[in-house]
Amino acid sequence: MQTESIHDYSRSAIENVLGQRFSDGNSLKLLCHGTEAFDIIFRSLEAAKRFICLEFYIIRNDATGWALAEVLKRKAAEGVDVYMRYDHFGCLGTPSSFWKSLKDSGVRVRASRPFKWSAPGHYLHRNHRKLIVIDGEVSFTGGLNIGDEYRKIIHRKSPWRDTGIFMKGPISAQLYGIFKESWSQWGGEPILYSATPVRIKNGSSAIPIFTNSAKQRRRFRKLLYHSINSAKKSIHMTTAYFTPSKRLIKTLEDAVQRGVDVNLLLPGRSDSIVPFYAGRYFFSRLLKAGLKIHTYENEILHAKTSVFDSIWSIIGSSNLDFRSMRRNDEGNVGVLGRKFGSQMIGMFKNDLEHSRRINPAQWSGRPMHEKLQERFFVLFRRRL
Repeated sequence: MQTESIHDYSRSAIENVLGQRFSDGNSLKLLCHGTEAFDIIFRSLEAAKRFICLEFYIIRNDATGWALAEVLKRKAAEGVDVYMRYDHFGCLGTPSSFWKSLKDSGVRVRASRPFKWSAPGHYLHRNHRKLIVIDGEVSFTGGLNIGDEYRKIIHRKSPWRDTGIFMKGPISAQLYGIFKESWSQWGGEPILYSATPVRIKNGSSAIPIFTNSAKQRRRFRKLLYHSINSAKKSIHMTTAYFTPSKRLIKTLEDAVQRGVDVNLLLPGRSDSIVPFYAGRYFFSRLLKAGLKIHTYENEILHAKTSVFDSIWSIIGSSNLDFRSMRRNDEGNVGVLGRKFGSQMIGMFKNDLEHSRRINPAQWSGRPMHEKLQERFFVLFRRRL
């Protein structure tokens, strides 16, 4: 009975913060291996009967990008309506011929947040979401973009460690509604398909946490602080880019003071040197407060996940940095339940086997040139 009361209280509080409702009866699959994630994505796309909606921050014209394009073109030829959005900045390296081949095959393609000379400041805002919805019945989100490094195709680029979630059930209908709204917002024609997914018996409770406005980003920040402040036993957070605000640092410190076991999993190496060193500037203060900081030393860490008290989980595209919190359109899904939470904790522990825990004494003795880089790059943290 006590477990149920805690569950009900958390559910109500989260819904009040987000202004969204949980959907029940969902089948959820946690994806922490790029090859498995793309195998599931491609199989699901091949099975589409009516429509496919997808948007990604980056879609590369590499082997993975072209494999996706061929599937979408084939489905369009079969009569499936395909709607694709990509971020204009994120796909600057993708040639126009890639998009033209899709459009010529009947795929509806639109760019999110394109550059406009009349409002150049808007180009600082990016569509960082990663979302696929198929027939309004199955869906995918997470941190993975469309590229060989995420799929872990071995070539000159190093593979990346990322996390996604594959969903069947009513949550997919909610995500379909979110896609339709944003598609229309950026000039797309109305999408008129209905979505009535089957509710799965004894399925999981999930809630969309998507942002595309200042109001929604405020709600996400409020949810993050609520989740940390509500934790009583443990917090496990993984992020690719870590440039925390003063409030986030203080909130994490307060959690440790309450006796919460706070663990951060951060990259041991990164694709971007500026946020990498800017984030490390805060390590000394966090270590002094009692937080446990681990750096992933295997592949490049790109995952963005959080687990609170092993019962409330968030998986998606949001990093713990200024851009995700204040500027980007982001896409996450929250899951409430101990069964899924235990899977998240298991994944975190597995990642720790490939990580190094930062020792406070050793950290204070790191080379001077690293300290200087941290002090310099942290000056730009609000621009990252």
